Amino acid sequence: MNITTITTIVSYPASAYVVRCCSKHERHSKQQPNNIMINGTTLRSSAVKVVESVVASTTLDHSVVTVNGNNNGQRQNIPTKKQLVDPHRQGLMVEGGVGYRQTIVIRSYEVGPDKTATLESILNLLQETALNHVWMSGLLGDGFGATHGMIRNDLIWVVSRMQVLIDYYPIWGEVVEIDTWVGASGKNGMRRDWLIKSQATGHIFARATSTWVMMNRKTRRLSKMPEEVRDELVPWFIEKQAIEEEAPEKIVKLNKQAKYMNSDLKPKRSDLDMNQHVNNVKYVRWMLETIPDHVLENHQLSGITLEYRRECGSADIVESLCEPEEDEMVSNLMEQHYNTSLLNGLSLASSSAAEIINGGGVLTCIDPIQRPIRYTHLLQTKGEKQNDEIVRGRTSWKRKLSTMHLPPNTICGM
Repeated sequence: MNITTITTIVSYPASAYVVRCCSKHERHSKQQPNNIMINGTTLRSSAVKVVESVVASTTLDHSVVTVNGNNNGQRQNIPTKKQLVDPHRQGLMVEGGVGYRQTIVIRSYEVGPDKTATLESILNLLQETALNHVWMSGLLGDGFGATHGMIRNDLIWVVSRMQVLIDYYPIWGEVVEIDTWVGASGKNGMRRDWLIKSQATGHIFARATSTWVMMNRKTRRLSKMPEEVRDELVPWFIEKQAIEEEAPEKIVKLNKQAKYMNSDLKPKRSDLDMNQHVNNVKYVRWMLETIPDHVLENHQLSGITLEYRRECGSADIVESLCEPEEDEMVSNLMEQHYNTSLLNGLSLASSSAAEIINGGGVLTCIDPIQRPIRYTHLLQTKGEKQNDEIVRGRTSWKRKLSTMHLPPNTICGM
């Protein structure tokens, strides 16, 4: 049966949305086959099966749950069954219906002075797409990403490790696609990965991976994964990794002799998330505030690894320690002669980036000695008797293209 145009009504409590597969006469270009159009907005799909599945299921069930005497459940319309298309967030299920893809436009408040997305914005987008993935799965209860089985067992998710590698930063107004999926991590953990890529070119901007474990909401102690929760999660696991890493590099613990320190940091009420502890993005902000100004002005962060030790509450006083992994003077001298981070911060949608990647002659002439600047970080609470670790971290920094002074004969053939 050949289908060129499919139309179905997706029912919601207060409104209706038209979801259809564009006919070949309605497609914008030959490079965009198998599109999904939602209320006039076209979303790219990796498989026609996604649309066919939507057509096969014309009614979307949503929960109406009363929580603590209020009607938050009715206001949120949390799905009780798996959904394949999200018209509100421009999201859809991929990877055979178990992965999630969301199309996002980089907004003005998500960029810094150089008009590129900030690290905090990228981390917030990773968190948002992860939660939207759970939302679409039909597993979400009234918790912060917790499933129905987790809520019955008073469990919440906490992240134990996270790594983000950024090759290029999206710019203001750029359209990106964020793919996310989950997999097993040992017996009691879950891995979540992300890919951020340009919708225009398909080039990958950033990769991220994380490991999550469960904590008892009342005792605040780590917990094993109950069988009923395992049964909920396992059907969603994918054996694919955004970042291949055989043996994670250990992050050493810093002491009071660290070169840079910022003390007496106090969480604000706005720093707390729905689980009543300091949000992960706030940790990163505290870490980056200890990076020297000359590094922040001339470099962009290309990688960050975080190892979480304990949660941070509203009553904690925090210290942020930072130590360069090598002598900064030596590193700066090396940069003057070996500037190889030529593309960092440059949008791949631009023609100049495409020329370089397609053999413009720059990358083949790069001296292999050059490497990014790296810093080790530690956030810890200040106590009367001892300081408790909150999170250890490592950041890598590459020179911004706009601040580089290229040595003679950097470009091949010149």
